[in-house]
Amino acid sequence: METVFGLDAVLLSRIQFAFTIAFHIVFPAFTIGLSAFIATLEIAWMRTGHAHFHLLARFWTKIFAVSFAMGVVSGIVMEYQIGTNWSRFSQVLGNTLGPLFAYEVLTAFFLEASFLGVMLFGWNRFPRWLHTLASVMVAFGTALSGFWILASNSWMHTPAGHVMQDGIAYPVEWLKVIFNPSFPYRFTHMMIATYLTTSLVVVATGARYLLEGRFRTEALTMLRMGLGMLAVMAPLQAVVGDFHGLNTLEHQPAKIAAMEAHWDGSHPAALVLFAWPDAENERNLAEIAIPKLGSLVLTHEWDGRFKGLKDFPREDRPPVVPVFFSFRVMVGIGFLMIAIGWYGSWLLWRRRIEQRRWFLRPLQHAWPIGFLALLAGWMVTEIGRQPWIAHGILRTADAVSPVGATQVLVSLVLFGVVYCVVFSIGIWYIHRMIVKGPQQDLPGPETLPNRPLAGGQPERKESVPT
Repeated sequence: METVFGLDAVLLSRIQFAFTIAFHIVFPAFTIGLSAFIATLEIAWMRTGHAHFHLLARFWTKIFAVSFAMGVVSGIVMEYQIGTNWSRFSQVLGNTLGPLFAYEVLTAFFLEASFLGVMLFGWNRFPRWLHTLASVMVAFGTALSGFWILASNSWMHTPAGHVMQDGIAYPVEWLKVIFNPSFPYRFTHMMIATYLTTSLVVVATGARYLLEGRFRTEALTMLRMGLGMLAVMAPLQAVVGDFHGLNTLEHQPAKIAAMEAHWDGSHPAALVLFAWPDAENERNLAEIAIPKLGSLVLTHEWDGRFKGLKDFPREDRPPVVPVFFSFRVMVGIGFLMIAIGWYGSWLLWRRRIEQRRWFLRPLQHAWPIGFLALLAGWMVTEIGRQPWIAHGILRTADAVSPVGATQVLVSLVLFGVVYCVVFSIGIWYIHRMIVKGPQQDLPGPETLPNRPLAGGQPERKESVPT
């Protein structure tokens, strides 16, 4: 097999797909959470008539539009990669996964396309209730898109509802295909992750404005909503993660063994806080661990047993080092989110958050940590699935297209250059919009007339460009 710099086509294709999906996944995750946030702002605006909800909704809608566009562009690239680099994957699994991708287009994409134009450009053209409905439907559409993608991804981890004929997977029970054993846990875990990721971006933006002494009302609103979401959803994510881990232990025990760097299944597992897994010698170096606590967490029994990595042939073990450390990054950030949410909410309740500048200063820079947790969790899930691309059905090495390593390397380099340029510009533009802030624009000819609010008070005339 042809190699370039010691890398074969299989490994290079995996690196290329990992690179492109790492860029892609952050944008749909952000837009799922952001669309829900915008819809909530618009509902609050409808119910209260308070202008700052309207101003914030329009401000974040502009950022949503740029993020949504970058998510669409990066998603198209991955679809082509499946055909160019993973043709065997399409041949073996296409009968099952292809319809799920099509269902996403027929339901989520069509729903988003139907209402996205109203959401982005209809501020001064449609009644308030209709624009709010459009935002709610876009939020529902983005969540529905996540439903189908995670159904597909979960099936690759825990295949069900299919039969194998001549090495090809054919669906026989669609409900079992869609609602496969890991789907409920994976979908819930991912959706909460999108809301947490967006909440941190909103919180960081609010902290920045508060420190700068700008947009005080809007900043406090963002902090209340974002910190409130963190305070509630981050602990819930820990509970969901525990259930997800138990499900993974049942269906993918090798992944759990790699996450815990657990080698010998004949003894209760320690909870390894830190170590350097030595896969060659099947041991942990520089280990810091709490005896038996790993067994208690995963089996809910102090002396519980579960399979260690030595219970699997070497060729069936996932790469231990990246799975082990990615899991700890994800969990560590999760506990940090709980701390931020609880402490920040307490400060808001005591009305002291504006005086705690030592808390706001690092908080304004906390926006990336949700994305880091998201990517770390994705690495745990996908690298931990190896050496299978569809667990128990198709190995990754058998799914690659018959292309040379040189071709894959050249395309990988080109992707790297193009992605760094295009997405750097997009992120820079989003940053510029955040620097500018939720500006009140001059009235235009299409501004809606004043409408009475609850209690008979007239609403202040607002106008923001469409």
